Amino acid sequence: MRVIAPKSALISVSDKTGLNNLVRFLIDKDVDIISTGGTYKAIKEITDNVIEVSEYTGHKEMMDGRVKTLHPKIHAGILARREKDTDALKAMGYKEIDLVVVNLYPFEKTVASDCSFEEATEQIDIGGPTMIRAAAKNFNDVLVLSDPSDYAEMIDEWQKNSGLSFDFRKEQAVKVFKKMSAYDSAIYQYMNSEIDENLIQDFSSPKILRYGENPHQNAKLYLNESSIKLNIANADILQGKELSYNNIADSDAAWECIKQFKHPACVIVKHANPCGVSESENLKVSYRNAFKTDPTSAFGGIIALNRKLDSELAEEILNNQFVEVLIAPEYSINAVETLKKKENIRVLRCDLDGDEVGDQYKVVSGGILVQDEDTKVVLVDDLKVVSKLQPSKEQLKDFLFAWKVAKYVKSNAIVFAKDGSTIGIGAGQMNRVISAEIASLKAKKEGLEVEGSCMASDAFFPFRDGIDMAAKNGIKSIIQPGGSVRDNEVIDAADEYGMVMVFTGIRHFRH
Repeated sequence: MRVIAPKSALISVSDKTGLNNLVRFLIDKDVDIISTGGTYKAIKEITDNVIEVSEYTGHKEMMDGRVKTLHPKIHAGILARREKDTDALKAMGYKEIDLVVVNLYPFEKTVASDCSFEEATEQIDIGGPTMIRAAAKNFNDVLVLSDPSDYAEMIDEWQKNSGLSFDFRKEQAVKVFKKMSAYDSAIYQYMNSEIDENLIQDFSSPKILRYGENPHQNAKLYLNESSIKLNIANADILQGKELSYNNIADSDAAWECIKQFKHPACVIVKHANPCGVSESENLKVSYRNAFKTDPTSAFGGIIALNRKLDSELAEEILNNQFVEVLIAPEYSINAVETLKKKENIRVLRCDLDGDEVGDQYKVVSGGILVQDEDTKVVLVDDLKVVSKLQPSKEQLKDFLFAWKVAKYVKSNAIVFAKDGSTIGIGAGQMNRVISAEIASLKAKKEGLEVEGSCMASDAFFPFRDGIDMAAKNGIKSIIQPGGSVRDNEVIDAADEYGMVMVFTGIRHFRH
């Protein structure tokens, strides 16, 4: 491996430690020196044997020095392979650069000084990393020094070997790539923390909650200060105990679901899943139908209504069940007085046309998942009838109702519904057939008639066994996304049982 004795050097350093000794050594070795800005001025005080980069390239510095070394004459001189690129250099009138002495803008030191974001970004070095990476790549012909602490070793190496060995050049190249890895990582860490701050820049200082999902977990709530609507996080709290982490999460699930319905509706949620939903022309009827879907689960649940709550229904709710949170867009004065009988019930007022949720975030090990809010709405015209039988008007209504509910049930989700009310709900199972069995069991437990109901599935049926289960329970119509490789088998099963089946073409997984 050959030893090189540099004839030219490019020096551009933020840290000028050891610069005097280095320059005097290079001058003694008849090395031509090219330099930049402040480094040029420092070297000029030592020797006149230095040329400024702008003079060397024939191109003036631009943009307050942002662009000065990013020039082909510089990088061609560094990257030229001596055994094959010399002619290309000569053709352009360029010269080889054998030694690159560069250390980077002090980014980490700058950000540690509590600087502004703008000041930090100005300390992201561009020309320096480009030069030392180029020199490190071409270490076979070029030596790169990126740390002043290596100057003395370089001088000793050169004096002992009458030049710089391959091993020493490679060692210094490796240091560059290690340094660049750390440098880029520091920039990433800083910028990523800035992004994290930007994610919550519109949010207030956090409100400390009593505890998180479990008592041993700490929790905070950030409020969006730019919100002009009453949402769950900034709801008008009329009464009740402090909202817990689970109260907030469950209330949000209930409120997002209730907003899907135009007619008077009630959604009852337990553990982030609807356990009863109903829509009718009368709010009291909707509440009663939602409650009777699963009274056991409704105990200690969250009730969301999309109409003004009056005192009569408030009294019925209090007499009927224990409720953790009650949410509505409006309350009559008498209803507010009635609810005071149970002072621990959290009573929230929210806007039905609240702010859009926007991006949704989920923290995972080592990162953050981000997705758009699931705002897809299925209309009658979107439904594709795949069965031999055509749906009736009543079945079409049941399809759309059941599909709205299924969207807010944890996957695998199965919803039995009829006449604008849920009959049974199976949520969060690893097997779709088991979800259907749970929906059936709940309906039977509450004495609800499944015969003639609609079944909604948040994702396609991979096998016909789900259809077999539905038929066994008296389901007469099914709405599902479709898209399974066994769709034909599933459709044939529906036809075999005389069912109506429609595809939506989209799914609503909810994890």
